Amino acid sequence: MRQQLRNLPSVDRLAEAPEVVAAAPDASREWRTALARQELEAARRRILQSGQSGQSGQSGQGESDGDDGGPAAVSFEALVAGVGRRIAEAGRPSPRRVINATGVALHTNLGRAPLSRAATQAAADAAVGYSDLEFDLETGRRGSRQAAAQTLLTELTGAEAALVVNNNASALLLGLSALAAGGEVVVSRAEAVEIGGGFRVPEVLRQSGAALVDVGTTNRTYRRDYEQAAAAATAAFLKVHASNFRVEGFTAEVPAAELAALADRLGVAALHDVGSGSLLPTERYGLAHEPMPQESVRAGMGLVFFSGDKLLGGPQAGIIVGRRELVERLARHPLARAVRIDKLSLAALTATLAHYRRGEAEREIPVWRMLSATPAEIRQRAQSWQGALEEGYGERENGERDNGAARCSVEPSRSAIGGGSLPGETLPTFVLAIAPGDGGIGADELLRRLRHQPTPVIARIEDGRVLLDPRTVAPDEEPELLAALRNALA
Repeated sequence: MRQQLRNLPSVDRLAEAPEVVAAAPDASREWRTALARQELEAARRRILQSGQSGQSGQSGQGESDGDDGGPAAVSFEALVAGVGRRIAEAGRPSPRRVINATGVALHTNLGRAPLSRAATQAAADAAVGYSDLEFDLETGRRGSRQAAAQTLLTELTGAEAALVVNNNASALLLGLSALAAGGEVVVSRAEAVEIGGGFRVPEVLRQSGAALVDVGTTNRTYRRDYEQAAAAATAAFLKVHASNFRVEGFTAEVPAAELAALADRLGVAALHDVGSGSLLPTERYGLAHEPMPQESVRAGMGLVFFSGDKLLGGPQAGIIVGRRELVERLARHPLARAVRIDKLSLAALTATLAHYRRGEAEREIPVWRMLSATPAEIRQRAQSWQGALEEGYGERENGERDNGAARCSVEPSRSAIGGGSLPGETLPTFVLAIAPGDGGIGADELLRRLRHQPTPVIARIEDGRVLLDPRTVAPDEEPELLAALRNALA
């Protein structure tokens, strides 16, 4: 082990190797040196770890050349290749585009809702040059960055006014800070939830300067609970949709209209966080009903909060709609500047909202295209994948096709919604199931290989097989998906 450590080259020699310089000809020497140092440190750790594991069974024997479990040699060529991989990795964009074949439409770890072509183009147009972000082309004077989005949101929800910030947690924080700081906010105990990423409604309330007053029980809250909790210090009633879990059985909650009417009578604000911001009725697609912002507006809620990157199908954004006087109070609050939406997200959101106004959301917005796809359509796509992979493979007695490394079949399954939306709800689908063949690679190894393709493919394992669900794969991604599968199975 000591000999292997002594044999490692110097940082300078590795950084100035012709192959390393050729891999990054325009890079600074300092950067190449830093990468060489990282590669050498990793090599030292490998030698030490393998040496310690080898020595544990040798009872004081001398150094090993690696054949008996001691530390294996680390060649100069391997170190050069390692630096080359670090250079290539540094040149890749981050976050990287991946193909989502998991069947989870709003996969939080994969960025939730993919954008429509129009939304992507709008963001690109806003990025590559100047724009009329805060400039009124008609008057030649300063304008509002939110005017177009606000117009669309008020049309789509029926609200008097609208405001857009960078995400829904900040939208809720802004609303509470502007309307309830120093006062009390009454929340059902069943709705004092964690809204994702470890952020909890009680903590958001404390950060806003408001005091939480929880009422009811975990499973049942009545109107009288809110009424009895109301006091001189009460600033708002807050209703929160439990979008990432479901309580069943002996339950009760106060409808939005009833809570809004009580708030109006008592002179406090009625706030409703509906979570996903579905502007289309989810029951149309065989799913449970998801609260819609326009329903809360019609119910009389003073402010309604929802996300832009879930069932709305747009970029990350926090959207607030409701009564003009309340929205204007939020817009004037100092925190509004700190949480305002950036121009790229705003451009993408405006383009996404325009799909709804034109009645084309189901066709143009990817998440709704996924949710509206029929099992028959998905089965046909999965069968086409199977056929493309099985060209030249032998047929087995059970009708499956075998390439020696894996067996492919098309089978029924379920797709999840994900993203903290419609908990427990799934849609019928068909998947391409790939099972390891005799002497072939295992499911874990196949999944690993798919993740390391030029365009990584993310799938799932079930019963020892890799499942790929066409529901969450865009049609124009299919050539890359098939190429990745062929490479991974080769």
